[in-house]
Amino acid sequence: MSRYENLLDVLSKEPVWSLDNEQAILEPFTYITSNPGKEIRGKLIEAFNIWLKVPSDKLQVIAKVVNMLHAASLMVDDIEDDSQLRRGTPVTHKIYGVPQTINTANYVYFLAYQELFALRGTETSAPPRQPLDALVTAELLSLHRGQGLEILWRDSLQCPSEEEYITMVNNKTGGLLRIGIKLMMACCTTNVDIDYVPLVNLIGVYFQIRDDLMNLQSTEVYTSNKGFAEDLSEGKFSFPVVHGIHADKSNRQVLNVLQKRPTTPTLKIHTINYLKNVTKSFDYTLSVMANLEAQTRAEISRLGGNKGLEAIMDLLHVDASKFS
Repeated sequence: MSRYENLLDVLSKEPVWSLDNEQAILEPFTYITSNPGKEIRGKLIEAFNIWLKVPSDKLQVIAKVVNMLHAASLMVDDIEDDSQLRRGTPVTHKIYGVPQTINTANYVYFLAYQELFALRGTETSAPPRQPLDALVTAELLSLHRGQGLEILWRDSLQCPSEEEYITMVNNKTGGLLRIGIKLMMACCTTNVDIDYVPLVNLIGVYFQIRDDLMNLQSTEVYTSNKGFAEDLSEGKFSFPVVHGIHADKSNRQVLNVLQKRPTTPTLKIHTINYLKNVTKSFDYTLSVMANLEAQTRAEISRLGGNKGLEAIMDLLHVDASKFS
């Protein structure tokens, strides 16, 4: 018992946190980030910096914070959706378990906040134009509100309207995109009075609707990366599904399939054919995407043009003829 005789003295010392322990609890984060996705967020940061000219040291921190928050949110999102694949490999919690994955995701959220300290002004650099922790907190609240509504709709089998869906996406998908650009706007050296948030919102909504379409219609890249029509297995009210349900409210086929959370192809193929041939939901989704793409490109032009953003829109462009 002698080791406990001076416990108060021991506990008064600064606790030692070893590098081995740090690496161990961050292993789920290391795993998910070792297999990067489309890197759209990183490309957006580079493109917006053509306008904003954020100092390179601060830009690196912003990119790191966005990557950490994005990876943490994906780990939790895959648990909430009971996903099997992420970018073609098993999702994090299937390897490390739900408890460890949740803890790591929460830990990374706080590590990201710690990184924000590096963006504070110094003797040689100007301080940011607004409190960064408040900025990030506001957008993380938006993200969780959007995610919460999407889960609520799924679990209560409550189909949102298209307007409700767009608002949810602007919170959920837009939240993470806005964090990066808002941090850049707070630390930029040029165009300090221009508000780029509306453009970011357009890109976020377009990106999510495109993702929804590809999940149900792409038989190549998306299927191999995430599984065939996995959104139907998750019971997700994606954009084409929302349109298909509202197109004929007397027909409950799609709702019933979502309720079943199918894992085999039969019901998925039937639902996809229904959305394609009966309600024409894919044609409608493509027309909405074309409208959003035109608005986005027009906004880029109005703001002075940006080759980086134009290249991103070229990358995300969907050829409607391939879905006919």
